[in-house]
This record gives sequence, structure tokens and C-alpha cells, in this order.
Amino acid sequence: MASTAASAGRSSGTQQDDGSMKVQECSVRSGNSTSKPESISGPSPRRRVLIIVENQAVPLDPRVWREARSLSDNGYDVTVLCPKRKSCSLGYEVIDQVRVYRHPMPLEGSTPLGYLSEYACAFALEFLYTLWIYLRHGFDVIQGCNPPDNIFLVALPFKILGVKYIFDHHDANPELYVSKYGRQGALYKILLGLEKLCYRHSDVVMATNASYRNMAISRGCIRPENVFIVRNGPDLPTFKPVPPNPARKHGKRYLIGYVGNMNSQDGLDLLLGVAKHVKDMGRRDVHFTCVGRGPELKKLQQMVQQMGLEDTVDFTGRVSDQDLIEILSTADVCVNPDRPSEMNDISTMIKIMEYMALSKPIVQFESREGKFSAGEASLYADKKNQVPDFANKIIQLLDQPEERQRMGEFGRKRVEQELAWEHSVTNLLAAYNRAFDKRSLRAFGTKRKDVVAR
Repeated sequence: MASTAASAGRSSGTQQDDGSMKVQECSVRSGNSTSKPESISGPSPRRRVLIIVENQAVPLDPRVWREARSLSDNGYDVTVLCPKRKSCSLGYEVIDQVRVYRHPMPLEGSTPLGYLSEYACAFALEFLYTLWIYLRHGFDVIQGCNPPDNIFLVALPFKILGVKYIFDHHDANPELYVSKYGRQGALYKILLGLEKLCYRHSDVVMATNASYRNMAISRGCIRPENVFIVRNGPDLPTFKPVPPNPARKHGKRYLIGYVGNMNSQDGLDLLLGVAKHVKDMGRRDVHFTCVGRGPELKKLQQMVQQMGLEDTVDFTGRVSDQDLIEILSTADVCVNPDRPSEMNDISTMIKIMEYMALSKPIVQFESREGKFSAGEASLYADKKNQVPDFANKIIQLLDQPEERQRMGEFGRKRVEQELAWEHSVTNLLAAYNRAFDKRSLRAFGTKRKDVVAR
């Protein structure tokens, strides 16, 4: 389904083929990597963790990789299970003291039936690999990163053995389904039921923002003390601006930057409409560069030709971290054209914080979590007069360099003080402490209603 990272080209997460926004290659990583299936040398830490992610490879998924690294840096014995991807094809390797197992993956689904087939195949492989990992290395906690919401089923047999389950909630899948297909119906009800089952069997929930936390408490009936907000912020030591490269502007005066997934709910068709509107206004000095990939990419490239925007818009596909940061550092304005919907209203897109980390002013449609994240670093286009108002907001910023600078400085400061990944590590560790506290109580035979109840 969706994700939020520019691995697309990191949402909620959600988002995250590669949601909001960090394009990584497996060859770009710190530390050493080995590919022999051997245990990490030295005594095994007391707290053993298995992280399962289905819709992206690691370390391409920036959120999951940051979680794994942060846990490992704090003394946890961490194993990650994920699918293979073209740029991450090794079945096993150890990266920075984190074991990474990768299972084969069928073609990604793009229809409801396709998603069902994809997730069923992934589930079978995840269970077999999890059993192997348990026998070889052991684990005390399983962290399941959605989508999909069925990973808890892999954990159920191991919960009998005292293993605890942490649900890392990246995407609200029922809302995501409506956002993609514009209807509810039977499959929506199935997704809602699956989500409720996932909540029921979760010992701890990690939410990407306050909206998802409220959902876990109200819709999932999870006790507040078992829900922790672990935001998906950029890693400032590695995600930092570089000098702009004028060649990235394709001979134009201004560059508009986008990075992220290219699914129907991501609004890239709206952005093409915006580019067309800007061009029709007589502004031939503006270029749009879109970084990322996804099911809609080919269709969008065809639309560029049909709309006569070959000289105004380019799609780079997936690029390296270095190219991504250079493109965004060169951009004068960055955009988030996510189509207004309930899903996008409650989801946090990491691209917003990445834009802010690079001191870039933003234009996006108004949304609850988008406005919470960006605040004064963004202008908010009208949801009704979508394309014209979005285009006007971009032109407004291009014509006001001092306002662009003020907004960029505000965003950078907000990330530094509140939204960078370093500020999420405390809650990540608190969530794991809660899970291990529950495990300890069970191991010692303590029965307390405030722990057992959900």
C-alpha cells in the first residue's frame, strides 16, 4: 500500500512504494557489512528484537532502519526481516551490528486482488523465516511495521512462548483504501476488521503522530499507557543541505522540488496541473523536478507529453541520497501535492520534515498533521480551488525571496528543536521498555489487570 519516504525515489509512514522521502541505495550505508549467515560476535544482549517489514527493503526504509540502528546503539540485539529489492538482493547480511534477512518477493500488487496475492505470499514467507530466526537467534519482541496489518498473525504462535508484539503503525489502511479507490465496500470492512484484530493482539503500539495515537485508543481500544508517539523525523547528521547546483534548474531561474511516492493518492496529477497552470500564466522561468517512483510513474510521464510539459517537468525515478539532497538543496520551493483526503489529513509525511531540514519553504494542501508539522514553514492551498490556488501560492513564494528565507529558517529550527529523529528515540526506547516490562511480569507470574488489559 503506501509509505512515506523518498525511498520511493521514507508517510506516515505510510508511505514510507517508498513514501515520503529518502532515496537510499543498499550500497550507501555506514559501517561494515557481511553476508555470511553467522551470529554477531560477542555475547548476545539480553533484549532480543525481530523487526518485520513487508513493503520495503532495509535499509531502504528510512524509518525502520533508524529504529533498528537506534535500538542496536542502545544495547538491543536486533534482527530485521524484509523483502528483497533490486538494489537489496542479498538474502542475509549484517549491517552495523544489525542482522538483515531478506525473503523473495512476488510482483507488487496494484489492485485489491493484487494486494491480496502479494500479502498472502509475503505472509507465508515471513512465517517461515521468522521460525528460522527464532530457532537460530531467538527474540523476545516482534515489531510489525504495517502495511499490511496482518503481520501480527506471524507473531501469534510466538506469543504463546512469551514473545511480545509491538505494532509500528505507519499507515491507516482502511483510510488508505478509500483514498486510493474512492469507495468503502466489503474490502474496506475487511481491512477495518483486520486492523482491530491487530490492535487486539498488540502489547504496545507505536504511532507516528497524535492522530494515529488517538486512533489506537479510540478505534483500537488500546490503553493510553500502551501507545507511544514515535515520529518519523529526518536524521540531521546525515540529511543536511549541500551547495545548490544550477544545472539542476534545467536552464530556468527557479526550481520546484518534490520527492516521494507516486501513487494515486499522492496527487502528482494535480502537480502536473499546477505546472501547466504556472506555464499558462506566462511563467517560463520555473521548472518542476519530481524524485521517486511508484505505480503511477509511467502514466504521469505520458501526461507530461500530452500536456506539453516536457520543457517544464522531469521525473528522475529513484536517485541516490547525494542526488536527492542536491536537488532539494537547489530547489527554491518544495511541494507536497497529496490529494486532500481523510488518509492524508491524519498522516505525517516525512518529506515535509525533510524539506524543513533543508530550510525550504513549502506549499501543500491544508491538513491536520501537515499543518502541525510545518506550521509557518508552509503555505496552504485551498482544497476546493486546488490547482489555481496551489499555483498561485508557488508564484507568491517565488516572487518573495525574503519570505522564502523566513519560512525556511522557521522550518529548520522546528526540526532541530522538535521533529528530528533524535527526538523520537526516547519514545522508541520507552515503547520497548513497556513491552519488556510486560514480558518480565509474565515471566514472574505476576497478574495485574492494568497490564493484561488492553
